[in-house]
Amino acid sequence: MVSAKPIIQIKDVTKEFSGNVKAVDAVSFDIVEGEFFALLGPSGCGKTTLLRMLAGFEIPTEGQIVIDGQPMEGVNPNRRPVNMVFQSYAVFPHMTVERNVGYGLRVTGVPEAEIKTRAQEALALVKLQDFGKRMPSQLSGGQRQRVALARALVKRPKVLLLDEPLSALDAKLREAMQLELVRLQKTVGITFVIVTHDQDEALSMANRIAVMEKGKVKQIAAPADLYEFPNCRFVADFIGKMNLFQGRVAGVSGNQIQIDLKGINRVTVPYAGAAQGEIAVAVRPEKVTLDRAEPAANRIRLRGRVSEVAYFGDESHIYLENATGVPVSVNLPNAARTTTPAVAIGDELWMSWDPADTLVLTE
Repeated sequence: MVSAKPIIQIKDVTKEFSGNVKAVDAVSFDIVEGEFFALLGPSGCGKTTLLRMLAGFEIPTEGQIVIDGQPMEGVNPNRRPVNMVFQSYAVFPHMTVERNVGYGLRVTGVPEAEIKTRAQEALALVKLQDFGKRMPSQLSGGQRQRVALARALVKRPKVLLLDEPLSALDAKLREAMQLELVRLQKTVGITFVIVTHDQDEALSMANRIAVMEKGKVKQIAAPADLYEFPNCRFVADFIGKMNLFQGRVAGVSGNQIQIDLKGINRVTVPYAGAAQGEIAVAVRPEKVTLDRAEPAANRIRLRGRVSEVAYFGDESHIYLENATGVPVSVNLPNAARTTTPAVAIGDELWMSWDPADTLVLTE
């Protein structure tokens, strides 16, 4: 159960490297107890630097980090109530699985009998209770990652930090481990903070996600809110697939806005905010439908020609262009068991969507 009490408080934290490069730029937010929190963004956005500051491997240039009510200034990594799981696993090849898991306890002087008990408990959490006597070379990549998790959990940290922990796994195993991490987090009940560049990974695992760009946090929200209601063009374009159209405000009336879309036409969509000048309009590919007959007049509609078809098994991604060259992508479920494609390159089709599914992006 996620508590409302902050376990991590990040207060105006900035990290500068040589050359006045701001890897993290005036970031502030809280992470609450029992939360599975994701730091998401492209390479170089500052997410790993922020995680390393939580761990104590990097020191903030400005600002303050508080963990479990204690300011972390001057607190060494081994004294912090956190533990970290690295992308590379960092499992010792010359030690058995059980000794790997118990290593952190052993170097802090915990009695051997207690180490054995706690190592077995940690291995049971990751479903490796029968693998204690094996060497890492006898394990699969997924099993070695579980050993790294058990070694982090055995010290009973308040917060578990995960730095791209699944990136070295193949796609099918990565998906299985995503489910396993969610199960594990619910079982142990501690706060997980994961760094990832994989949006699907973040959406499927986290309670909340912070999207970062160029050292700044652009939006923090639950996965569904982030996907359906991005607050700017960067988040809209980075999370999932998105059709983005450039436009100019033609008028606002009540909770409706009229927009002249470049290369398309004027559309009217729901919008409660204030907007003027150049803006962007966006719609998810799965919200767009394809028809050979003209759609109803109450839908936003345009006609286009299919330029590409990408088959993915469960669905096909259809790429079209209208007469003025505006590209639109549509996700089409492959609902029928057939090898005959529903559409082909060169087909002339109507594209349409509900105005309520349109996002108006002013930033």
